[in-house]
Amino acid sequence: MQGLELSRAYFETYGAPMLQTQFPDWADRLAVGLVGSGSECFGFDDAVSQDHDFEPGFCIFLPEEDVLDRRTAFQLERAYAGLPREFLGFSRPRLSPVGGNRRGVIRLGDFLEARTGSRNGSLSLAAWLRLQEQYLAEIVGGALFREGDGEFAALRARLARQPADVRRKKLAGRLLLMAQAGQYNYGRCIAHGEPAAAQLAVGEFVRHAIAVIFLLNERYLPYYKWQFRALRALRLLSGEAETFELLLTTDNSGEMVQAKADLMENTASAVIAALREQGLTEAVCGDLEKHAYSVNDRIADPDLRNAHILTAVE
Repeated sequence: MQGLELSRAYFETYGAPMLQTQFPDWADRLAVGLVGSGSECFGFDDAVSQDHDFEPGFCIFLPEEDVLDRRTAFQLERAYAGLPREFLGFSRPRLSPVGGNRRGVIRLGDFLEARTGSRNGSLSLAAWLRLQEQYLAEIVGGALFREGDGEFAALRARLARQPADVRRKKLAGRLLLMAQAGQYNYGRCIAHGEPAAAQLAVGEFVRHAIAVIFLLNERYLPYYKWQFRALRALRLLSGEAETFELLLTTDNSGEMVQAKADLMENTASAVIAALREQGLTEAVCGDLEKHAYSVNDRIADPDLRNAHILTAVE
């Protein structure tokens, strides 16, 4: 059983009745689900994942104190802590008295502020540019079992896509770094007799290529250890995962040098085709650097367009 399924079952068995009997005035107004950090929020958990932070818990998201007072919040915390600790062979850990819990009763403002710096999810252009996408993935991932008053559901929908100009700026920077690593520095490292440095160039090419593919799919890049799992499930260019695995797990000697150079060029061609299909570039060539600047030129906001091309790269 995966964590999301376990969480939903635990909520329906114990959480929903608790809310209905002990907090009838709030039972239908609170958003409840499994959202946040952890592989189970993305459906990436397996048997190995159960060795830590795996539990039959769920999240109850509370509005700010001017809507739901501290006393009621404390009572909700006590009620949640009193739910059965064992469920379907899994145990819930005791809640920490000093915070840091990933499940339980959570102020929505605290949840958002920890990930975006904003308690209500309102983000400036500068905030969009500096945010690590893994935190946005945590906000829009997982599942709400109950939407409550709809505030969190609406916010998740609003944050599910980043502004078009931000996406273009990120694409431009990542494309430029793909070009530098794969179409330029890999060959130079080989020519210098530096196979280890060449492999670092391969790693940089793959890292930025994955980010580009997520941007082309308009999906947020998750934490690095889940990127290949998430990549394989994307609609566009998911097949590149096999190419990237080969690039990362082979050496840089003999015939593999040209084979890897060819693979990176094939990936570049596939990315360029997707850029052109989405109307993101007007360049007509196989040079990713030229496409990077073409993408940047199509940014509507003049200040962002004229900012350094790597402004939005993490």
